Amino acid sequence: MPYPDKFYPVVDTVAWVARLALLGAGTIQLRAKDLNDSEALQIVSDALEVIRGTDAKLVVNDYWRAAIVAGAKHLHLGQEDLVDADLAAIREAGLTLGISTHDDEELETALRAKPDYIALGPIFPTTLKSMRFAPQGIPKITEWKKRIGNIPLVAIGGIKLEQAAKIYAAGADSIAVVSDVTQNPDPDARVRAWLQLHPEAA
Repeated sequence: MPYPDKFYPVVDTVAWVARLALLGAGTIQLRAKDLNDSEALQIVSDALEVIRGTDAKLVVNDYWRAAIVAGAKHLHLGQEDLVDADLAAIREAGLTLGISTHDDEELETALRAKPDYIALGPIFPTTLKSMRFAPQGIPKITEWKKRIGNIPLVAIGGIKLEQAAKIYAAGADSIAVVSDVTQNPDPDARVRAWLQLHPEAA
């Protein structure tokens, strides 16, 4: 399976990770905020345990030390976390690395770290966290993809299933989804609909 998969849900609990893995999601990011080291290690270890025996790949957001200790395979860092991260230790542990970007300067910083994928956001307005960056819009996806070449591009931020075809067509290799799943009245059905999408049909 590709990494990251075309549909890339981002959730904040082990229960969500387990639910998505059972539904067949291939790449799942665990993004839990404000944990201390022991809490981070616990949640990462628990999340790795619940996907055991499934096809799911767990991406750990931010907590690179916990990811290494727990034996995770995939990591995602925001720009602030990238500053403090030990990239040599991350690579030595065999972790793949995805990095968030919002502007040209951040893209340059990310590319210097030789990431396995680049995330661009927010594509649309998002209510989940206050963003100091304005929505990027779909044309920015095409521009970013031209600049990063063969590195997979993940689009994130306020994206709904109905917009997916346009996002893929603009050049995104993957779409990270948060509220369109977690705040949906029927999350399981929504996940199945995402999984049935094929970008070739876009």
